[in-house]
Amino acid sequence: MILVTGANGQLATLILAQLDARGVPAIGGSRNPTGDQRPLDFDDPGGLDLTDVTILLLVSAGYAEDDRVVARHRAVLDAAVRDGVRHVVYTSVTTAGDHLAFAPAHRATERMIRHSGLAWTLLRNGLYAELFGALLTWTPDGLESPFGDGMLAAVSRADLAAAAAVVASAPAAHAGRTYDLVGEPISATAVAAHLGVDHRTIGLGEYRTRLLSDGGLLPFQPPMLASIATGIRHGFLGGTGPDLEQLLRRAPSNAVTIAATTIDALRPARTGPV
Repeated sequence: MILVTGANGQLATLILAQLDARGVPAIGGSRNPTGDQRPLDFDDPGGLDLTDVTILLLVSAGYAEDDRVVARHRAVLDAAVRDGVRHVVYTSVTTAGDHLAFAPAHRATERMIRHSGLAWTLLRNGLYAELFGALLTWTPDGLESPFGDGMLAAVSRADLAAAAAVVASAPAAHAGRTYDLVGEPISATAVAAHLGVDHRTIGLGEYRTRLLSDGGLLPFQPPMLASIATGIRHGFLGGTGPDLEQLLRRAPSNAVTIAATTIDALRPARTGPV
């Protein structure tokens, strides 16, 4: 049986839908389970139950400080070994993202997986096209961002979910593999052009000041977002590769369109060309 963690999150929900569409039985696990989901709280190691699970699709529990994320992943991997799971598929971060503020937790988890004794597959996911769009900001003159002319090999959540379902459906064919799942590079300027507006670049210092003054962000989030901005701006996240297209057996979805659709939905009523 396949179990997908974080079942109420956006990526896991899409993965479960993809598995269902392929006719592959799977269940979701969540700290707040609904329906037939299995209770699965990574912060309660003693309560983790992976009985009858053969394939664990571990969607990163990355919404926390690194030490807490790594502890959560260690707990579920210990439970997987104890309960007889045979193969773990992990959603990590793209190889080009090693400098990102949240990369150490991913790489530490990859190391734990490799040393666990379980069969494994690592999905090094590129940054979401939806996230890229959401990180742009509307102004009366169009869009602005700290990204400059930098490129991001962005990927839609749906494409990453489809790739994860391909791997989880036949894990033996992907054992010991690390896939770098990145798309075609896009820029903030291209997204703005798609919407027929201008793009203005702001400095990284101004961007950091805005992040630090945003009371809606948790303490670990400003450095995470600032690292994404400088990584894109200085050309570290624009490289592409064939793994995603090979797993999907089709071209990835158009990331410019997806990013543009995301930020267009956030457009103030009076912003944009008359």
